[in-house]
Amino acid sequence: MPAARALPNWFRAMPSEVTAPSLGGEAVRTFKHCPPMIDAMSTGIIMPLVTDLTITENQLSWDWDPPILDDARISRAPVGLHVPEQTTGAPFRAASNAVIKFLNFWTLEAPEGWSLLFTHPFNREDLPFRTLTGLVDCDLFKDGYVHFPAIWTDANFSGVVSRGTPIAQVIPVPRNGPALEIGQMSPAQIARNRTTQEALSSDRGVYRKRFRH
Repeated sequence: MPAARALPNWFRAMPSEVTAPSLGGEAVRTFKHCPPMIDAMSTGIIMPLVTDLTITENQLSWDWDPPILDDARISRAPVGLHVPEQTTGAPFRAASNAVIKFLNFWTLEAPEGWSLLFTHPFNREDLPFRTLTGLVDCDLFKDGYVHFPAIWTDANFSGVVSRGTPIAQVIPVPRNGPALEIGQMSPAQIARNRTTQEALSSDRGVYRKRFRH
């Protein structure tokens, strides 16, 4: 689904302003007023969990009976795993000794010259797992399935991870993007920078009103 349709309930329910005791009770705007955060969470597409997963006493189970497809070489299980030895040397902070792998049942095709970046859904620290990030050339690899390894991070989680839960966010990226250039700012750039900083410090919503598409 488009990521813009999958904004989490906690974000929708956030208040726009709160009082800040650390500032003597002054009213401050919350992250709900942060366009870059909103735009990141709304970018690309979200891959959803295909069925409910139940976690009890470190046991993971599901009740799902998809059809048997004779012409598709893919597991009918919604999750697999990587054995712990496969993470040797990686600084992952896992709540278990295995890395789960969310299985994906959709193929994805990118335009020629584009790859797809698969990563944990942006700003979704509420999820009890963290999907690892990978980049796949899906203009060529368009007939296979990209699966999503994930670290289980919440050792105390017990309950159901519901069908439809976002498990990966997918961002198209051009393979031949612009190169990095580093240099000194010109006098004109310095002047524009100062004008921008003054506007940001004197008025609300400057970025949203003047610089956001």
